[in-house]
Amino acid sequence: MIAILKDESPMLVALMIGVLAYVFEPQLVDDGQVVALVGAGVLIAAIIGTAMRVANHAEVLAEKVGDPYGTMILTLAAVLVEVIILAIMMKHDHSPTLARDTIYAAVILDINGIIGLAALLGGLKHGEQVYNDNSSRSYGVMILTAVSISMLVPEFIPATRWHLYSLFTIVVMVSMYALFLHMQTGPQSYFFSYNYPEKRKKKPETEEAHSGGNVKRSGALLVVGVVLTGALAEVMSQALGAGLEGLPVPPMVSALVVAIISASPEILTALRAAMANRMQSVINIALGASLSTVILTVPVVEAIALFTGHQIQMAMTPVQSVMMFVTLIVAAINLNDGETNAIEGMTHFVLFATFIMLTVIGL
Repeated sequence: MIAILKDESPMLVALMIGVLAYVFEPQLVDDGQVVALVGAGVLIAAIIGTAMRVANHAEVLAEKVGDPYGTMILTLAAVLVEVIILAIMMKHDHSPTLARDTIYAAVILDINGIIGLAALLGGLKHGEQVYNDNSSRSYGVMILTAVSISMLVPEFIPATRWHLYSLFTIVVMVSMYALFLHMQTGPQSYFFSYNYPEKRKKKPETEEAHSGGNVKRSGALLVVGVVLTGALAEVMSQALGAGLEGLPVPPMVSALVVAIISASPEILTALRAAMANRMQSVINIALGASLSTVILTVPVVEAIALFTGHQIQMAMTPVQSVMMFVTLIVAAINLNDGETNAIEGMTHFVLFATFIMLTVIGL
């Protein structure tokens, strides 16, 4: 029991912070920008700590079922956290571009940030790192299609017809994900796995005996972590809004905060996989998270827009469109041969650095 409490200390600390935040919420929001920003920072740290534990429990479940199901569980858990935070922030932040900016930031972070850093560091340590190129091609074409339908085409939709196109987008995204999920878990599941030459060590009998209990506990705590994340995000969004009000902060900052929170567990997991020379896990995590972010978040956002009757701006800006296009083109070239290296990682990481610079200067 003590060991469990020690392992779950980030979640317990986050729970105590959440209770205090709800008790002192009026003071947190109304006692000035400094207090609000400090409080938002503490809450963001608590959310990241909780998200880390959610990812850890998702990894326990992933270890039980193996790839590709394992990384699918991990990415879905991260996207669920992102959707919850985004939906709560949209309730308090009435910016029509928050959802678009968050999805854009998440895709750039996943592809350029995670793959870039992982391939760069892994390439410097191991040289060329191999993976199943069927997975990168399948992910790539799905991401390109989903982004085009949901974030490029809306620029040309007349304002009087946005309801119809929103409904169309929901149907198309859900249909695409249903088919992709069938392919990922059905006849083409081998697309998303790679047989590494090294054999995995057999678990000790004591670990095997307790694996069932660990899986059940991880499943329950994963749900608790997701709920706790939503509760913390409710106060965090208000504190962040109060702290940033009137400051010359680029509008992308709030979106980037959501993307970083949701991707933080994936970043650590992907880096561990890259340093262990398991690039297939990195590809599944980064591209799977990108696809899930677009194809699952967009229907939720569009459904909220239809329910409230307020159109949400999903069409990317010219700068965002160029960055997204270059990112997907570079990914299609780099991830086409089943091997990554430090040069390919560097190209993606430079694109990520460019994204950060554009965010800083307000583009």
